[in-house]
Amino acid sequence: MKTTLLLFICALLVACGSAPKKPSPAPGGKGGGYYLDDGPGDNAPANLDSIPDAVPRAEPLMDRANKPYMALGKRYVPMTSHTPYKAEGIATWYGKRYHGSKTASGEVYDMYAMTAAHPTLPLPSYARVTHASNGRSVVVRINDRGPFVAGRVIDLSYVAAHRIGLLGPGSAKVIVEAIDTSGGSASATASATAAPMVNSFSAGVYLQVGAFNEESNADRLRQQLNQLLDNPGVQKVNISSWYNRNLYRVRLGPYSDREQAEQVQAKIRQSLGIDAILLYQQ
Repeated sequence: MKTTLLLFICALLVACGSAPKKPSPAPGGKGGGYYLDDGPGDNAPANLDSIPDAVPRAEPLMDRANKPYMALGKRYVPMTSHTPYKAEGIATWYGKRYHGSKTASGEVYDMYAMTAAHPTLPLPSYARVTHASNGRSVVVRINDRGPFVAGRVIDLSYVAAHRIGLLGPGSAKVIVEAIDTSGGSASATASATAAPMVNSFSAGVYLQVGAFNEESNADRLRQQLNQLLDNPGVQKVNISSWYNRNLYRVRLGPYSDREQAEQVQAKIRQSLGIDAILLYQQ
């Protein structure tokens, strides 16, 4: 009987994508990974596909949730600022086992919200997660810690996993890219519409269309956007590129509301095959 119980506990720990319920002294960290008996709750939304991506916006980072911590015998040092991040690895998901529990950020985990757990990305922050095999992607808000198993890079909420086709297999190789929502100062800003140089963005809804190591690539994208959006049916906005955190970023906006931004977002996706990211600048 004791042997059977021990094997059962070991199996749970191997399947788990993150720390035990109370890692010490990790700041929360209940990211669950894929359990064989995990799954949808009793009151799942009728159409999970209708749940939108998380919309990145500037949020203050939580000091208490971004301190170094230990989990399963390993020390983790979270990022304390928005820095470029891109990683490939295995993604898992967690669902009803932790639905309603507190996350490492102190927020309540909602398996039907576009969120995720990551060992070191700042809390809170945003990331795009792309399924390496099928190309499906989703933007999630990072508000929890985990997974803590070698080779695993992120634990997705139930609905986020559904959106990229991860529920059935339980795990898959993904690409995780951090989304910089810091905005703020820019050391070099050039507008495709010959607008004056600016050092910050006014409040509103924006689309970030690309981020490049080479300025020439950013300029090329701005030219493409000028040609694509130069028609009376599209709201005229600035198309700007600026150097921020070692990347040349291309941004459109501000738009008067989210609906108008989403119309342009769809047009860019259809014509250029680029998934522009919605951003709220406060």
